Amino acid sequence: MYNHSYKKRVRYAETDKMGYLYYGHYAKYYEIGRVEFMRSLGVTYKDLEDEQGIMLPVVNLESRYFKPAYYDEEIEIQTVLNVMPRKILTFKHELYNPKKVLINKAEVKLVFVEMSSNKIVSAPSILTDKLTPFFPQI
Repeated sequence: MYNHSYKKRVRYAETDKMGYLYYGHYAKYYEIGRVEFMRSLGVTYKDLEDEQGIMLPVVNLESRYFKPAYYDEEIEIQTVLNVMPRKILTFKHELYNPKKVLINKAEVKLVFVEMSSNKIVSAPSILTDKLTPFFPQI
């Protein structure tokens, strides 16, 4: 298992009339979590695309809202990978408010797609090599 935490402040432009983080923006927070998760491993989406020819489209997103996030709150985005990726990369996200209260959780599934053929492929070694130490049972 590998997890990563990143903080992001709710901007005014992301809120609705009630001052809540608009529900449609939560997917952007998950993406921020995933991008920073990968970066913490020393791998970027740009590396995967430019050097490996692999893109990661989202194929499923499930989200559960518990409490609102408010304008100007600093939200902690926790991103966890519980299973070593093969062809599917499944991230678990939990968002916490400044009081450390869980406000939202989600599961996002992505697949590794070879850009030249548009076919699903196995996870590239540039990523799995970095993750192996965190999944010793494999």
